[in-house]
Amino acid sequence: MDLNYSADDEAFRRDVRAFLAANLPPDLQHKVRSHLRLAREDYVRWHRIVAQQGWSAPAWPVEYGGAGWNATQRHIWDDECARAGTPPILPFGVNMVAPVIMAFGSDEQKAHYLPRIRNCDDWWCQGYSEPGAGSDLASLKTTAVRDGDHYIVNGQKTWTTLAQHADMIFCLVRTDPGVRKQEGISFLLIDMKTPGITVRPIVMLDEEHEVNEVFFDDVRVPVANRVGEENRGWTYAKYLLGHERTGIAAVGRSKRELRFLKQLALKQRKRGAPLLHDPLFAAKVAHLEIELMALEVTVLRTIAQEHKGPGPQASVLKVKGTEIQQMLTELMVEAIGPGALPFEPDYLDGDIAQPLATDADAAPLASYYFNFRKTSIYGGSNEIQKNIIAQMMLGL
Repeated sequence: MDLNYSADDEAFRRDVRAFLAANLPPDLQHKVRSHLRLAREDYVRWHRIVAQQGWSAPAWPVEYGGAGWNATQRHIWDDECARAGTPPILPFGVNMVAPVIMAFGSDEQKAHYLPRIRNCDDWWCQGYSEPGAGSDLASLKTTAVRDGDHYIVNGQKTWTTLAQHADMIFCLVRTDPGVRKQEGISFLLIDMKTPGITVRPIVMLDEEHEVNEVFFDDVRVPVANRVGEENRGWTYAKYLLGHERTGIAAVGRSKRELRFLKQLALKQRKRGAPLLHDPLFAAKVAHLEIELMALEVTVLRTIAQEHKGPGPQASVLKVKGTEIQQMLTELMVEAIGPGALPFEPDYLDGDIAQPLATDADAAPLASYYFNFRKTSIYGGSNEIQKNIIAQMMLGL
C-alpha cells in the first residue's frame, strides 16, 4: 500500500521512525495497539514528548513554532505515528482552534494561546453542537450579550468531547438574534474555570465517559476573547470544520487497523483454513484495502492544495474516511464472531492485565465497533457532507 516517495522523503521517514522507536513509551504503545482506553495523562505525556522535539504542530508555519513541514512530510509523520501506535495529538487545539487563531485572531491571542497549544499547557474542547443544533449548526441558540468589556453567555452545548478534562473551550455563540442565522454568530475562547460553567457527563453504551453536556449560566467572557469580528463567527466556524473534516479521514490509523484485521483473520479458522483465505472474506478485505489506497491518494492531493484553505474536498475525505473506519470495525467483529460479545470494562481501563472471558484481541472489539458508529455523524453528518459535495463540487 506504500506510495512512491523521493529519497529525501524516505530519509525523513527514517528520522521519524528513529524518533518514535527511541521516545514512544511502551505502555502507551501497548494501550493504543490493544485498543485500550487512554487517560488524560496519556495524551498529555505523549504530546509533551513530541513538543520537546518541536514536532507537535507539524502543519503550523515556523513563525508560530510549527515544524514547517511540507504536505508529504506531514503525511509521513501521521502514517508513522499510526504505524508505531502512538496516542493521537488531540485535534481540538493543534488542528482546529489554532488555525482559526492564526488566520483571524489578534496578535495578542496568537502570542498567548499558540505556544500553550503547542506545548499542551491548555487542553481544548469544542463548543459547537447543541441539543437542537447538530448538523444544522447555524440554528444554535447559546447567546452572548454584550455588557461593557464582557459578553454574558447563556445556553448549552452537547456531545462535547473530553470537556471533563478541558482548560479552554472554543465556542460558537449567537450575538445578534435579529439577522439571518448564519450572520449573527461569534467565535469565543472561554476559560472552563469561569464561574457559571457546568460539565455533565454523557456515559456511552460501552460505559466510557468520552462526551459531555456543557451548560453556561451568566458566564462572563472578556470581549478580548472573541476571535475576529463580532457576528462573523460562521465564517471562522466553516474554516475550522474544513480542518476537522480533513483530519477525520485518519488514513494512518486505518492502515494500522487493516494490518490488525488481517492478523485477526489469519488466526481465525474456517473449515480448517485461515479466515483470511476464505474467498468471500478475502474479497471484503481486498475491497476495503482498495478504498483505503484511493483515500490516501485523495488526502495527499487535498493537503497539497491547502494553501487555498479548506474546501469542499474535505467533505469527501470525511465521508470516505469514516465509511472505511466503520467497515474495518465491522469486519473485525465479523472475523471474531461470538467471541467479540464479552464486555470487560476493567480490561479496557487497564485495571486488569488480561481479559477474563475472552482473548486480548477480541475483548475490546464490541466497544470499538459501537464507538465508531459515531464517526459518520460528528464533524457534520455524512448526509450533510454529501449535500456539500453535490452543491459545491458538482454544482447540483
